[in-house]
Amino acid sequence: MRNEEMFERTAKPVLDVRDRPKLGQWAFLSTQHLFAMFGSTVLVPFLTGLPISAALLASGIGTLLYILITQAKIPAYLGSSFAFITPIISGLHSHSLGDMLIALFMSGLMYVIIGIAIKLSGTNWLMRLLPPVVVGPVIMVIGLSLAPTAVNMAMYENSSDMKGYNLSYLIVALVTLIVTVIVQGFFKGFLSLIPVLIGIITGYVVAAFMGIVNFSTIAHAKWLQLPDIYLPFKDYQPSFHLGLILVMVPIVFVTVSEHIGHQMVINKIVGKNFFKDPGLDKSIIGDGVSTMVASVIGGPPSTTYGENIGVLAITKIYSIYVIGGAAVIAIILGFVGKFTALISSIPTPVMGGVSILLFGIIASSGLRMLVESEIDFAQNRNLVIASVILVVGIGNLMLNLKPIGVNLQIEGMALAALAGIILNLILPKQST
Repeated sequence: MRNEEMFERTAKPVLDVRDRPKLGQWAFLSTQHLFAMFGSTVLVPFLTGLPISAALLASGIGTLLYILITQAKIPAYLGSSFAFITPIISGLHSHSLGDMLIALFMSGLMYVIIGIAIKLSGTNWLMRLLPPVVVGPVIMVIGLSLAPTAVNMAMYENSSDMKGYNLSYLIVALVTLIVTVIVQGFFKGFLSLIPVLIGIITGYVVAAFMGIVNFSTIAHAKWLQLPDIYLPFKDYQPSFHLGLILVMVPIVFVTVSEHIGHQMVINKIVGKNFFKDPGLDKSIIGDGVSTMVASVIGGPPSTTYGENIGVLAITKIYSIYVIGGAAVIAIILGFVGKFTALISSIPTPVMGGVSILLFGIIASSGLRMLVESEIDFAQNRNLVIASVILVVGIGNLMLNLKPIGVNLQIEGMALAALAGIILNLILPKQST
């Protein structure tokens, strides 16, 4: 009975997975999903320096590939992953673009390998490798390690060097944050799912009145133009850097855990066992292929989006056509020069304001996982694992083997994840 209840629909659908909406409604319904994913998806390239149009293209193409690989059975939208922000920023600072994009490609390949392993042997090995006591603290590290980035964007004209403290910047950031919090906490229905978008729009308007927005790039941009993407051998020379790959690959295990959590929620909302049909393996492989394609054109890795799952729950519209329509609109926007120039003109304090909330929510999500999983920190084993992960990750501990002639460097979040996995495997479990 418990398994049946797990996949019992929360409500009768307005449109089921294979239902096609009326032509007059289709664009509107798809635009809702576009709004839900938009703020977070463009924030990642904004922070990392990757092209915004590449992120939009990667989001749209990746979602269509995901729909194809999952046989058009899972209504999930894929957007830019926050988990890779810090590694991308630090990687681009010390490595070539070719090194970085190949490392991201390999992280997508790791998704595919995990999907194949799940197909062959089930999920028990993955759950043993990544229990909540490991994944929760790593997710906290992802959010907390990004905290200085958000705060610096909110205060400084040059956030990377922490120079040029600007009170106007802080005011814009606080207005953006307050509006986002109000929408998140007090608004109902669909508006409660797009607090980031509403916060960004409000912050942008306030920044424009304060003279912080530079409109010149929008004026000079063309309406239709080829998207700003990076192509291999033309814009960058692909190169294989083992150390950078070893930074990216451990993060995949955490995002795969997040992916499984999202699928469990979608199963409950839609009332179908997507773990069985089309299979969790296909879902994870679809996410991996999406990430691989994104890396080829210079976009950030992808992940299923909780914001769009929220849209499914509120609207009761599960149609794969609606999800696909949102992906097509995202691709089209990548070719609209005025639009990408508008996004590029968003001042850093606006993004800093929403980032304070978003990065905090990431950290809190890790804490929530620990609480919901009832992790007992009276047990020294759990205390040790979480403590080491947090300090290694937030402190950005580095393992650099170059002094002994090995070209390998692992640091921060990746090293924290590896440490957590190893400690979980070797430390004896305490009897209860």
